[in-house]
Amino acid sequence: MRFAFAGFDLWCGVFDAFVAAGWQPLAVFTMPVDNRQDFNEEVVARAQGHGVPVRMSAIRADDLRVLAEQGCEVLVVAGHAWRVPDWRAYLRHAVNFHPSPLPEGRGPYPLFRALLEARRAWAVSCHCLAPEFDAGEILAAEPVALSAEECHETFQLKLQLAAARLAGRVARDFAGLWQARRAPAGRTNASRRSSAERRSMCGAPPAGPSPMPSSPARSCITTGASWWWRRATASSPCSNGARCRPPRATGWARRARGAFCTLRSRRPSAHAAARSGAAGRSANPGVRRNENVSA
Repeated sequence: MRFAFAGFDLWCGVFDAFVAAGWQPLAVFTMPVDNRQDFNEEVVARAQGHGVPVRMSAIRADDLRVLAEQGCEVLVVAGHAWRVPDWRAYLRHAVNFHPSPLPEGRGPYPLFRALLEARRAWAVSCHCLAPEFDAGEILAAEPVALSAEECHETFQLKLQLAAARLAGRVARDFAGLWQARRAPAGRTNASRRSSAERRSMCGAPPAGPSPMPSSPARSCITTGASWWWRRATASSPCSNGARCRPPRATGWARRARGAFCTLRSRRPSAHAAARSGAAGRSANPGVRRNENVSA
């Protein structure tokens, strides 16, 4: 079958699995990355090796039309940063690989939730691409077991391997899995709230101090500054001018953000140290400090 791939290096194994199953790539869509947390060199190299074009931008309706003219049968998405327009007028199939046991864990980068809640079981899901994020019918899922000492890096590696295994299963039996796809069992943690509910959240800080996670989770939070992390925990302006967290940042992400900010507050910045020194000097104007003492 002929397919187009949208993603970046973290989920490159999904692309490889489809190619290994005999599928023919027609195009690759990726995104600009910081080359610190996220990368796309491997995906670009794969595209160049197969002689297919690479686009560093969001998928547009014109791109879907071109894919349809080329005979593309499936759009495979794994880690694409932008919403894909309605594909049904152009393509027969479109699927997304998401690192959670859908419908639980909808939204960007749900790994932190699993770590903060000390989960022992998680999954990668393949679902039909829908207008609403991570809400389409589910084709298949691959379970992932977590240990008590799981950290972000090991968990991420397990999810990459699971996604590659899942992609192999989907590629080998795509027609059967597509035909038997099932609706999600529920709508958990990413169900869109009404505007009234969003307004009621504005300016309401979480009750009590944010709990500090265990050591493995603390390690993952201090290193989780990728685009997905920033998007999952960002604040957004609301209609009344206040700052409120969007629905995707409530619950687990709010606790994670609180823990992350607590960790940062324990390390005073250079500006804070300078202000503290200035305050000390102003409080004792008669005391002269020798700032350049040599040993």
